[in-house]
Amino acid sequence: MGAPVRAEPARTVLDVGGMTCAACVRRVERKLGALEGVTASVNLATGRADVRHPAALGPAALVAAVERAGYTARLPEPEPAPGPPEESREEARRRLLAVALLAVPVLVLSMVPALQFRNWQWLCFALSAPVVTWGCLPLHRRALRGLRHAAATMDTLVSLGVVAAFSWSSYALFLGGAGVPGTTMPFTLWPSGGGGGAAHLYLEAAVGVPLFVLVGRHLEGRARDGTGAALRSLASLSVKEVTVVRDGAERTVPLERLSTGEEFTVRPGERVAADGVVARGASALDVSLVTGESEPVEVGPGSEAVGGAVNAGGLLTVRATAVGADTKLARIARLVGEAQAGKARAQRLADRVAGHFVPAVLAVAVTVLGFWLGAGADAEVAVTASVAVLVVACPCALGLATPTALLAATGRGAGLGILVSGPRALESLRHVDTVLLDKTGTLTTGTMTVADVTPAPGGIGAEAALRLAGAVEQGSEHPLGRALAARARKALPERPQPEVTGFRATPGAGVSGTVEGHRVEVGSVGPELAASLDGTLAEALAEAERAARTVVAVRVDGAVEALVSVGDVPRPGSFRAVHRLRRLGITPVLATGDRAATAHAVAAELGITEVHAALSPEGKADLVSALRAGGRRVAMIGDGVNDAAALARADLGIAMGSGTDAAIGAADVTLVRAGTDAVADAVLLARRTLATIRANLVWAFGYNAVTLPLAAVGWLDPMVAALAMSLSSLLVVGNSLRLRTWEPAPRRRPR
Repeated sequence: MGAPVRAEPARTVLDVGGMTCAACVRRVERKLGALEGVTASVNLATGRADVRHPAALGPAALVAAVERAGYTARLPEPEPAPGPPEESREEARRRLLAVALLAVPVLVLSMVPALQFRNWQWLCFALSAPVVTWGCLPLHRRALRGLRHAAATMDTLVSLGVVAAFSWSSYALFLGGAGVPGTTMPFTLWPSGGGGGAAHLYLEAAVGVPLFVLVGRHLEGRARDGTGAALRSLASLSVKEVTVVRDGAERTVPLERLSTGEEFTVRPGERVAADGVVARGASALDVSLVTGESEPVEVGPGSEAVGGAVNAGGLLTVRATAVGADTKLARIARLVGEAQAGKARAQRLADRVAGHFVPAVLAVAVTVLGFWLGAGADAEVAVTASVAVLVVACPCALGLATPTALLAATGRGAGLGILVSGPRALESLRHVDTVLLDKTGTLTTGTMTVADVTPAPGGIGAEAALRLAGAVEQGSEHPLGRALAARARKALPERPQPEVTGFRATPGAGVSGTVEGHRVEVGSVGPELAASLDGTLAEALAEAERAARTVVAVRVDGAVEALVSVGDVPRPGSFRAVHRLRRLGITPVLATGDRAATAHAVAAELGITEVHAALSPEGKADLVSALRAGGRRVAMIGDGVNDAAALARADLGIAMGSGTDAAIGAADVTLVRAGTDAVADAVLLARRTLATIRANLVWAFGYNAVTLPLAAVGWLDPMVAALAMSLSSLLVVGNSLRLRTWEPAPRRRPR
């Protein structure tokens, strides 16, 4: 009997509410991970948990586990709900506005002694009370909910700091002599002891802390919305309705009712509703938002049309080949979403630290309070230092360091036609030093193409010879014939193909027919014909053979009028792609199943010195293993089923978006944009993203390492601490947002 087959774990995505910092993330992950067979990755920036769990464990059990941690959870809705989210955001804006109106007079009066009139402190107390109670109500609620579940988060620190500052100020007003009419209070950025006079007021801290926290979270939320703009822009490309052709008539139906094989029309200015093949019509499609291609793509009958592209020309009738979740646009959105849910190694470390961060800060705050009181300092000095410690600590920056950078980077990559599967792919891209390139379909077009047409001196010319040869070949099913006919149509689009009579195809020799009264023969160049060629034609034949291309002769009325070189030619930009990889310190290696002569010819044309030809799929995978065993970090680029094993075995697999599903499924990075030039862009994007993540984490750790000691020794006013804490998160998010406008380095033209 064989070994039992292990069931693949199910995957569920949950929208988690109430998270405000990395400590929240860590707590939700621990609660979910406590369930048997469950692993979870929680993203603070998106507010989502990506959960892998046994199929027998339903979403209800996952939601219950999150709720036991003190947070809310639900399955994501297909579209954003029009009601509650907007109302919640509007309520937060109203709360922020009210807090600002109440807090600003308190801040001004507390910080400018010259404006302190008789009984000013009682007005400030009356204005502060609503801020501390109603304005901070969401913070207090989340803090209490966390305490009920034996958890401490960022809200716990802020809530305790605000309550402590307001409570001390209330004591000072009612019992400490600060409420005497005519009392004034100096303001300094560095707190100082009372020295026997009236107890100091900290109402400015009681209102400044929540004001700065609410402003910071409002700006942080807007910035985080900006980092997720890629998914929203992808979602906006899909259409709601489509005009289908049924029983010869057009009718508009919801997109969900479109089936594979049905025909639908796309008028100028409309988006293509689904992936398909053009059945009738000709136009230009703007695919820049889907694949990153800047130039419109000309399409006609038989051409592919990608869903989400904009019809910039004439009327098209498209036959659907993929609808719904199977379209390229849906797969792109799915890949981007999954990539944004992952975590880099550094972020996993930060989350572990954040899980112990808040309890440690609470312990430090209590220790600071006891130390100052034990050292004989005034009670207000001890309380001030303790409050400053609570307020200045910021695990928010730790939690946002990686997610915001990934959101921005994966969104920017999608805009450039580069889809990464997650942080692991970015980390691997950063360290790759060798790239294995497949030839057919990767470096070359993958189809037979006319590379060159050499006319005979004194003959009818290249254009006339190509026109006659294309006419004879227009009915051919041979790849060489189709390539020649396509080149003739493209070169002479304004002239119709002439009629052919007496057509005859001779297997192994070629085709012949009568065109406009001339006997036209298109066939291979045999030894006798090759020996009879001289001059220009002989040189063209020798050059084509060196490039491992196939040569056909076009004879008109028995005379050779042109030689046509046909082969799988390099993609436009392949030479530049190889050149840019070398400049990045990456060694390109050609690995192909094609014969050695063809492989070496293509490699010489592109400037690749290391070539491995005539490789089977297993041979490619073994080559990857051998290079890795030699200490090289290998990325494999391919597009076919024969590349899938090598893609999976490499340190990093990169698939061409035009390739097979097997190749794309085995790859870590998919290049939607045509050509391999995007590989260098992907490497540069990975390096920039990881540099941004490192800078964010250095700032997040460094900020707390510097400010916490300053607060503990009494060198930070609580209000200044609140401002610094808010700026910490904003700087991390702002640094990540720079990736949204990142552009590849200017490309120098290779010599």
